[in-house]
Amino acid sequence: MKKQFTALAVGALAAATAVLLAGCAPGSSPGGSGESKTAASKSVESGKYTLTVWDQNNTGDIDTAQKKLNAAFEKKYPNITIKRNSQSFSDLKTTLKLALSGNNPPDVVQANQGYPDMGAFVSGGMLTPLDDYSTLYGWKDYFPSNLLALNTFSSDGKHWQTGNLYGVSNTGEFVGVYYNKKILSSLGVDAPKTLDDLTADMAKAKAAGIQPMAYGDLEKVRGIQLYGVVQAATAGATAVQDLVSAKSGAWTDKANVDAAATIQDWSKKGYLPADANGISQDAAVADFGKGKAAFIIDGTWDMSTIGQALGQTNAGMAALTPAGASAPVTQGGEGLAWAITSKSAHPNAAAAYIDFISGKSSAQTMIDANSLPTVLPADHKAQDGSLQASVYDQYTSLTAGKSIVPYLDYTTPTFYNTLTAAMQDLTAQKSTPQQFTQTLQTDYSGFVSGNK
Repeated sequence: MKKQFTALAVGALAAATAVLLAGCAPGSSPGGSGESKTAASKSVESGKYTLTVWDQNNTGDIDTAQKKLNAAFEKKYPNITIKRNSQSFSDLKTTLKLALSGNNPPDVVQANQGYPDMGAFVSGGMLTPLDDYSTLYGWKDYFPSNLLALNTFSSDGKHWQTGNLYGVSNTGEFVGVYYNKKILSSLGVDAPKTLDDLTADMAKAKAAGIQPMAYGDLEKVRGIQLYGVVQAATAGATAVQDLVSAKSGAWTDKANVDAAATIQDWSKKGYLPADANGISQDAAVADFGKGKAAFIIDGTWDMSTIGQALGQTNAGMAALTPAGASAPVTQGGEGLAWAITSKSAHPNAAAAYIDFISGKSSAQTMIDANSLPTVLPADHKAQDGSLQASVYDQYTSLTAGKSIVPYLDYTTPTFYNTLTAAMQDLTAQKSTPQQFTQTLQTDYSGFVSGNK
């Protein structure tokens, strides 16, 4: 759940990574290279014991859903007690690396995808490959292959979206453009379908004295999402996927520069708040929920908050279609991956737990919590005209078309720091679009050249 990352965690990130890599070299886990000594089975370990779980589902409806799922799991397996440690996304990123490097790590954890977290854990031998469990439980058939790929790494942690499966996710995610239906109606415009539509709609809102877009980047996270949405709508799915995966392309390519230029132009014209770098992400969401802006670029994790504030039938969400494309493209994919630590004494129980909270039987619990399950039931139908229906329809279309591109901070171990700082400079007019993309390319090329 990307929204909860704060700048506080960034300072601890490099130090924590160094500790975990120094403390546990690849192959030093009980099974070697993250392998568990216990043969994979659907039969959980016998006796009474505790399964320690660390997650970041600690707010609102998703917290309620997690508690319900945990209680139902304990009822099904009365010999197992779930000991839950739920933290914010930022706290989890900071503390998890240190916990996994210790002698008594949790059994199941939510690990963020990409090089900064999952890649570091895999290279440190701290996670158990889940391929055998995927076969046993049918995860490889249940979950979309492009989403499973986000949770795979080579056994040395050097190559992402290939090799072993290290986690599955129980929530889907994407970032899109939320809109206020009443405001758009007053402006005489429809929900935007393209980047040009959104820009034109914001111009009309500005002319009418309405703040076009609510945006707050105090915590240095919304910039990733803002640039990701605009870049996806400018460059298209293949170009972004290949760039983030280091298959081809450069951050200085024209489409990426154009995306940066679009955002800076929005800032210059006042479509974004002038003091955006001093506004918190929660304050921006609250402003949008109070009807103070026509749009906000945000993730599906705020669907419940926005729906409650504006009303389910007054809010909508759209993903934008690139010029010349037939379907929308945006960033996202899925929530944090549920993974089994390599030192867990109960890997079969851990796998049963992950299947229970992530599989088909859990989907309705997530829906009831106004959350987005990774796989929507085929027979589910949301209320016509509701925000939930808008989100679910978009997600179904995006996953079917494999047009959700990965979050950009997955790109390199340091890309989060680089991109978030560069975005603040871009929107504050402290750098040009060319300087912005060159900063990203320098980080990217340095990592790619040393990771072959």
